[in-house]
Amino acid sequence: MSAVVVFAVFLLIFTILKFLNVTSPPRPPKLVCSDSKFLELILKYCPQLNETYVPVRLWGSSGHLQTIVHATVGRTYCPTVMAKRFAARQEDGATVTWDVYEPTGPSQFDEDMTIAVCPGIANSSESTYVRSLVSLACSQGYRCIVLNHLGVLPHVKITSPRVFRYGQTDEFHLMLMKYLEVHPDTKLLLVGFSMGGNIVTKYLGEPGRARPGNIVGAISICQGYDAVKSLKYLLEWHNLARIYLFSMTENMRSVIIRHKEALFTDEVKRKCNIEERRVLSAATLPELDEVYTRRIFGFRSAEELYRNDSSASYMHNIHIPIVFINARDDPLVHPDLLGIPEAFVKTHSNSLYIETDHGGHLGYYDGGYIMPQAVTWLDRTVVSLVTALANNQ
Repeated sequence: MSAVVVFAVFLLIFTILKFLNVTSPPRPPKLVCSDSKFLELILKYCPQLNETYVPVRLWGSSGHLQTIVHATVGRTYCPTVMAKRFAARQEDGATVTWDVYEPTGPSQFDEDMTIAVCPGIANSSESTYVRSLVSLACSQGYRCIVLNHLGVLPHVKITSPRVFRYGQTDEFHLMLMKYLEVHPDTKLLLVGFSMGGNIVTKYLGEPGRARPGNIVGAISICQGYDAVKSLKYLLEWHNLARIYLFSMTENMRSVIIRHKEALFTDEVKRKCNIEERRVLSAATLPELDEVYTRRIFGFRSAEELYRNDSSASYMHNIHIPIVFINARDDPLVHPDLLGIPEAFVKTHSNSLYIETDHGGHLGYYDGGYIMPQAVTWLDRTVVSLVTALANNQ
């Protein structure tokens, strides 16, 4: 009996150590760039990219724990940042809202600089990781504007029979254009997190899109690039992927349930051939997109929707400076997908791909043995990269 107990304890310890990934040493980020002058400029303003990224010692080497802490806690330090909310209507009646944060510190530029943030799935300006980035950026003289994805804010009712979509760029474009009516001479630096990174990248590469000429650079963080391949991997049980897909599905379904009276009118259900029962019982995002999203937006299949919404289909059209950031241990983004940004930067000047061994999905906590620093490696790096892009004119 004692041998069985010893074996069980050993197995438990082995499992914990494997989950914590304590044997994976911290390393400097992998940098891929075909433009030596651009890389030199980036490193001038962001020297930490040449230094080792050291995650929280006890648990930070686990991409799962980095991701879980981000999803449940957000940021250990969430400063109060004052914003003014704006809204505008789209042609279909949808009300788009965004928040504007004024600088709280002196600017190092003669020109007006604005960071335009596109949050991740089911997130908004009220998400703690968005607020922590905005607080740091504003303290360094930047004005920030943050898109609130349609349907996400619990106290803001939707005014059209739809919510946000993975690759819908119209809301982001409307925010930029309305903002530029008030600040026509500002320089725009676009920052997208996860789904927001996909939207920003797709927006910059969409053919025929009349984008403002004020955009001087962009940063995409932890996006998956190809929705078809991403969902294929997320439907697997390997590396607990299916559990994360379940969580994303629940987040999306909660947004739909919150606004179901506006979304499931008799006219909408009849026109789009939607069965409310099937939508509310969908077990995965592909199921939900098949019975709801692709029908609302007029796609013939969920796969057609995913191909249309994936930034990988548009990246070759991007010609402004852009930086991609991904963690190799991100459980939501399969390592096979990381070849997409790496291949892009090898053939495009003024572009950089940053890959870390650790960080999970939007975590990037660093610091002590248990408690991370208040301001994460990601926040510090993004603001430094923004400064580099702003100087690349």
